[in-house]
Amino acid sequence: MAGLGAASVAAGPAASAIPAVAYRPTPGRPPGLEVLDLPELAARAVERGRPLTGPGRPAFHLIIAVRDGGLRCSVDFTAYELGPGDWLWVWPGQVLRFPGDPGECRATVLVFPTGFPSAATDALIRDAEYVPYRLVTPAPARQTALLGLLDALVEEHADLGGLALEAYVETLRDLLSVILIRLVHLADPRRQTRAGGGKPFHRFRQAVEEGFGRTHRVEDYAAELGYSPRTLTRATRAALGCGAKRYIDDRVLLEAKRLLIHTSLTPTAISVRIGFAYPTVFSAFFRQHTGMTPTEFRCLTQT
Repeated sequence: MAGLGAASVAAGPAASAIPAVAYRPTPGRPPGLEVLDLPELAARAVERGRPLTGPGRPAFHLIIAVRDGGLRCSVDFTAYELGPGDWLWVWPGQVLRFPGDPGECRATVLVFPTGFPSAATDALIRDAEYVPYRLVTPAPARQTALLGLLDALVEEHADLGGLALEAYVETLRDLLSVILIRLVHLADPRRQTRAGGGKPFHRFRQAVEEGFGRTHRVEDYAAELGYSPRTLTRATRAALGCGAKRYIDDRVLLEAKRLLIHTSLTPTAISVRIGFAYPTVFSAFFRQHTGMTPTEFRCLTQT
């Protein structure tokens, strides 16, 4: 996969952790955007130590636009069957896996780190992260317009020496931004994405991402960030419609499911990794939220 670091990693259910896939630009090219086809993506993944058939957690955005044929992949716990005209957007940190060879599928893949699009587009993306729909199939007229933009982006990306470097990067950034804005709108046409919460929520979200393996208490994050628990709860409710504690619990549950499905770690080892002092507490938490024990969930998803 584009951006994978040089170290080899284990993949598949025998792994003790889900391999992280770091963004790394192609040598000789300015960082910011990679434009690939599926064979190139697969070749880079093999070259850098992790075939696409194993689970990976990209630290970058990845958009797949299918032009011809079909493609199967899974993102976290959702399996996708992509066909011509489908666009799939994988967010940083999600677990991506391609269960088989792409075969005759013809697709364009866009890879870019957070921060490459314009500041306004980056803010729009940040707010759209919670839209549950990652697969978009535009209507024919919009699809034609989007593919026109994509073709222009592919052409500009290939013409590295055609402009001064700064103009070249800005051209790519602008074309990509238009595509992203359209995809966000198509995924959430009535703009039902909550855009509230502001800085307190985004700082809280980052703190939870870095600290959910240590603490699940809103009070601890509030003290770390210099806010009151009430402020974090209000900010999270404005952003997502749920309280701060629910947000933490949902993040912990998501990681537990990822580790149960994509690694061979025992429930006891997983409980330690995601911040539970005792396996029995983790089991009770998991059963409360899913109706199953961790072992039952793992067996169900592997049958």
